[in-house]
Amino acid sequence: MPKSVMLDIITPEKLFYRGEVELVIPRTLTGDEGFMANHTWACKLLDTGELWIQEKGQKDFKIAAISGGFIDIKDKFTIFTDYAEWPEEIDVERAKKSGERAEEWLRSHTRADENEQEILKARVDMSKAHTRIGVAGGGLRRKR
Repeated sequence: MPKSVMLDIITPEKLFYRGEVELVIPRTLTGDEGFMANHTWACKLLDTGELWIQEKGQKDFKIAAISGGFIDIKDKFTIFTDYAEWPEEIDVERAKKSGERAEEWLRSHTRADENEQEILKARVDMSKAHTRIGVAGGGLRRKR
């Protein structure tokens, strides 16, 4: 019984990651879920959040920020996501400003007469900003 499985993470721009992993923990629409080799076949929708990767033979996890998409669990794991970033790629100041703009916009535009799509977009932008800041700081799971 294999203890590891191949993982590909694909964004619209590139193959973000390819490697052999023992455990991957993405944020699904129902919360964080862990997947290991020999997991039952599944396809799960992903939310904006931290992605934790334990590579084969490693004790520590790699962490990335991802947004949306899905994970396909079969003989290998494939994550298709709108974006993915490693901590060192994140511009924290830009993420903070983006989050502040989204929060300010939401404070002044949550009336019933506002465009529902614009409100949803602002909430997603705020979530992305918080995720990026958390990942750049080492991840929220490590701070617990």
